[in-house]
Amino acid sequence: MADSNAVPGKPSPFADMAPITFEGPDSDNPLAYRFYNKDQKVLGKRMEDHLRMAVCYWHTFCWDGFDVFGAGTFNRPWQNPANDRDAADARMAAAFDFFKVLGLPFYCFHDEDVTEASDTPDALSNNFKRASDNLARYQEETGVKLLWGTAKLFGHPRYAAGGLTNPDPEVAACAIRQIRDCLEATHKLGGANYVLWGGREGYDTLLNTDLSRELENFGRFLSMVVEHKHKIGFQGKILIEPKPHEPMYHQYDFDVATIHGFLRRFDLLGEVHVNIEPNHSTLSGHSFSHEVATAVSHGMMGSIDINTGNYQNGWDTDQFNLDVRDITQALIELLPSGGFDTGGFNFDAKVRRQSSDEIDLVYAHVGGADALARALLSAADLIERGDIQAFKDERYAGWKGDLGRKMLANDASLESIADHAASAGINGKHTSGRQEYLENLINRSLK
Repeated sequence: MADSNAVPGKPSPFADMAPITFEGPDSDNPLAYRFYNKDQKVLGKRMEDHLRMAVCYWHTFCWDGFDVFGAGTFNRPWQNPANDRDAADARMAAAFDFFKVLGLPFYCFHDEDVTEASDTPDALSNNFKRASDNLARYQEETGVKLLWGTAKLFGHPRYAAGGLTNPDPEVAACAIRQIRDCLEATHKLGGANYVLWGGREGYDTLLNTDLSRELENFGRFLSMVVEHKHKIGFQGKILIEPKPHEPMYHQYDFDVATIHGFLRRFDLLGEVHVNIEPNHSTLSGHSFSHEVATAVSHGMMGSIDINTGNYQNGWDTDQFNLDVRDITQALIELLPSGGFDTGGFNFDAKVRRQSSDEIDLVYAHVGGADALARALLSAADLIERGDIQAFKDERYAGWKGDLGRKMLANDASLESIADHAASAGINGKHTSGRQEYLENLINRSLK
């Protein structure tokens, strides 16, 4: 069992750990999957292929447990070698051993997650080139694949006022260089997507912000990202991650609907999709399932960073999402559209500061994987039963009738519809939405 008492300097406490395997719902083994059976067929597809789960590099291997009120509480062996390069190498060795233990197919990273500290853009570019070469070797050895890569445009002090939306063109140029390098590395590593998270693309006050300039620059430079994707032959999706605020007072990628309007404005619909995070959904005043349904409706669905927030707090707590009902309701919006193509469920979640042993990382991911598997089985049951879809079909059936077709006809007008309502004596009446009945159906199918 790996814990924080591992021998100091040992690069990977997971190297000799037995892989997590499926043992079924009756198992009492905390280091076994009870519901995640990767080869089980669900709605005609393997469970692994539905969920496409990934481990995130940053929370799992870079965070040392610090928060704004206190220093780090973790003492990871890969965080303690003699120098930054040794630490980066030890972190990568531990990461791929951890991926093998979990048996999940994908991982995700920021460029700075996989490198040593880099004081200048030149140093970061060189260090990241070395790190991406090492990642390629680890991928070849383990078979673990890259779900997506992204450039970290929010950590360095130069990005305090944003990356692509920065008021200083020199800072924006640094951001563009980082994106170019990371997009090309993601392509080289066979990544399925490339993400732009605009953590500081926004403002703290309008008193020092030229809103029009920043949005125009954001649209122009995003178009350049798409152009470069096609130039280098990258087949994956470009994804934007919605979040309303934090760290900025207001972020331009507020929610899925805001991004849809932004992409329409800059003629990028179909080129850019969304990477949805449940904790961000609730921060924007929406449910997780609402954001998924909106993305599916607009043809913008890309991927999901699966986590949840604490409903007592108003910030991004990035906890592992164990709410099977919540995930089920999102999946019944996602699966009928075909589910993921290039996307997947990335565990953008971190253990709590008091969960300080390395084994806690394993427990957290086992629980997260089983929650996703239970939700998938629950959603599949709802879809196969068909009761919810049948109710929706009946509720909206009038739009396929004579009146509905007449109102939606190309030659219909406000005047023609109003005149028909008057002449036909139409007096519409409410019919029940049966919300409680439908909520009971969800609970009936939960696994």
